[in-house]
Amino acid sequence: MKEKKLNAKSGYPVLIFGIIAYIAAIGLVVYGATLLEAENNLGAIPLVIGILYLIAGIFPFAGLKIIKPQEALVLTVFGNYSGTLKEPGFYFVNPFSVAVNPAANTKLEQSGDVKTKIKVNDSTSIELTGKKISLKAMTLNNAKQKVNDHLGTPVEIGIAVIWRVVDTAKAVFNVDNYKEYLSLQTDAALRDIVRIYPYDSAPDIDTTGDGIPDEGSLRGSSRIVAERIKDEIQRKVDEAGIEIVEARITNLAYAPEIASAMLQRQQASAIVDARKLIVEGAVGMVQMALERLKEDNIVDLDDERKAAMVSNLMVVLCGNKEVQPIVNSGTLY
Repeated sequence: MKEKKLNAKSGYPVLIFGIIAYIAAIGLVVYGATLLEAENNLGAIPLVIGILYLIAGIFPFAGLKIIKPQEALVLTVFGNYSGTLKEPGFYFVNPFSVAVNPAANTKLEQSGDVKTKIKVNDSTSIELTGKKISLKAMTLNNAKQKVNDHLGTPVEIGIAVIWRVVDTAKAVFNVDNYKEYLSLQTDAALRDIVRIYPYDSAPDIDTTGDGIPDEGSLRGSSRIVAERIKDEIQRKVDEAGIEIVEARITNLAYAPEIASAMLQRQQASAIVDARKLIVEGAVGMVQMALERLKEDNIVDLDDERKAAMVSNLMVVLCGNKEVQPIVNSGTLY
């Protein structure tokens, strides 16, 4: 079902006419009562007419609707969809019209546009539930999900989705509750996309679907992952008349049960990489020292002395602690 605009009339003429008619009805009641007091039987007619209008005259006021900016009201008449009021203003519609919003009582972790509380006293408040649908951009913060990544490693991930209703008829009639529907589809899309990526870059993994291994990962390609999640959610909620404006990853971490083990693994990897860099630098410095000694003819070392010099330099350059120098006052041979 597609949304259609309801051609409603301005509510001001009806409001003014209704107030005037009520004043006239009160006048008829007073006039009829006066005639009856004067024992004039004709006073019963205006009295009855005035009382009947005072009872039934409130009925047209039920058709008066106020629409604020960025609000919509989906109306049905005897079960048939009559249209949607979206333009801000004061309108008069069919008094038999009924506003429909299945998600009126649903409040997710997002903007508080669903329920309004009126404080009666210090201990009592009344909740007023409205049937209007907000057209504002709202943010949905779903709870963190525990999902296995491409390598089967459990990770915790959270996402914030900025969304809005663009087709009120689809939102109301195509799904049972469009807010719960959005939350459920967000969880499903999040799991579908996260399973494609490893937490960190890993070899021989294709995350783009082109058959070529790449370096995509949840931690290193967060923007790309968020964009793919957004597109997946949009594909799932088109039927509900919802537009996904943006999706952002708000939380990403290893699951608590493996967090300490993965931290040790990262630390070990960092230590290995650092040691590798230190060794490469030390080898280059030793090689440069030997070449300079040979070029400048400072000293002629045989293979045994070179090996001893290389060993000493490597210990000095690669050691974790400062080395205490020992001065050789004797001969080298």
